[in-house]
Amino acid sequence: MKLSAKIRLFSSLFMLVLILLVNTSIYYLFKNISINSELDEMTSQTNEIVKTLNSNPEIARSELLRAYLPTDGMIRVIEENDDRLLLTLTKKDSFTELPASFVKTESNSIIHLENQANFVTISKPIIWENGEIVTLQVYKQLVAHTETMQTLFYVLIVASAIMLIPTIIAGVFLSRFILNPIKALTAAMKENITNTKWKKLYVEYRSRDELYEMENTFNTMIEYLKDNFEKQETFVSDASHELKTPISIVKSYAELLERRGQGNPELFNESIQAIESEADRMQKLVEQMLLLARNQEKDAHEQINIVDICMETVAKFTGAYEREIILETAKDVLYMNGSQDQLQQVIYILIDNALKYSDGTVKLTIREKNTHVMVNVQDSGQGIPNEEQEKIFDRFYRMEKSRNRDLGGTGLGLSIAKTIVAAHDGSLRVTSEAGKGSTFMMEFPIVKEG
Repeated sequence: MKLSAKIRLFSSLFMLVLILLVNTSIYYLFKNISINSELDEMTSQTNEIVKTLNSNPEIARSELLRAYLPTDGMIRVIEENDDRLLLTLTKKDSFTELPASFVKTESNSIIHLENQANFVTISKPIIWENGEIVTLQVYKQLVAHTETMQTLFYVLIVASAIMLIPTIIAGVFLSRFILNPIKALTAAMKENITNTKWKKLYVEYRSRDELYEMENTFNTMIEYLKDNFEKQETFVSDASHELKTPISIVKSYAELLERRGQGNPELFNESIQAIESEADRMQKLVEQMLLLARNQEKDAHEQINIVDICMETVAKFTGAYEREIILETAKDVLYMNGSQDQLQQVIYILIDNALKYSDGTVKLTIREKNTHVMVNVQDSGQGIPNEEQEKIFDRFYRMEKSRNRDLGGTGLGLSIAKTIVAAHDGSLRVTSEAGKGSTFMMEFPIVKEG
């Protein structure tokens, strides 16, 4: 069963049950009130009869009782001896079949009959003409009451139908109101799966309800998926492009060696060097792409001393390059949570770039700022133009690509560094001025001070 049918069925059944309960309560409440009213009226009439009998002893009691005979009723006088009837007054002989009994206290009752209106009866002990105590019973058939209850029954049936029809119609509109956004969401999902159109839902001028939140969340998810899909496509495209050039060079030199390399030692050596250089470039590119993919997930973190990591990295570069690298720190111990290998990789990337794109001194500064540690890597190179400073953290982006290719850059280093820093709840930014060098600034939260 579809959800729309369930909503209509549930709302209709719920309203039907509610209407039945309310109308049944109304029916029986009105019935009890009207019965009690009839009993009160009959009791008053019986008391009036007794009062009249006591006030007029000279008038024949049968004549007085006949004056009070109900149109749809009967009056009886019952003797105690075997419930013998002393007097029966009625306009319909069929009423004489009603039960009669002698009572010593005033009482009332309802006599239920099949296929005809019920009777209400009042029984009251009185003193008869001969001084004997007898029972006076006054009967009245509830014809008007029965007709009224039948009318009320039909009215309630019609009223229930009138109330139920709008409920069914309201259920239809309610199901449409609830299901239309869901159907639109389902259609958008199917279209996105089939055509990869990244279709979003129109949520303008919608009430801010749970359905709006669902649609808005779907749109946000589509934006997220679209962005990641485009990044993935860009990554694959850029990686293919970056690999295509060294592969073409290797293939060209291999073909050249095949044609002319055997009799030309200089060409042979040049080709071997070029092939080896491009193979190294491809290896470095693949390794960095794997690192970038691996660093998407957060490694297990532990408490580490960022000062020790910086000192170890600087020592490695100082031993490998004949360049001056200055390390300045006010403290020997500054603890933070993180992965030692990943943070060392970030420092390596920043120092390697500083050495690669400048000829002067590289300066690494560590200082404490409130609850954070600041790590700055400063070079004295040509600097980065303002319009390039945000782009340098994008994958495969390089300034002056021909020059950087000569230096062996892949355009992935800073992207890797940015990813690792973000995974450590830190920030990485750059300040630069043309002709005066660049400073890359990292900031991490401190967890413990030495």
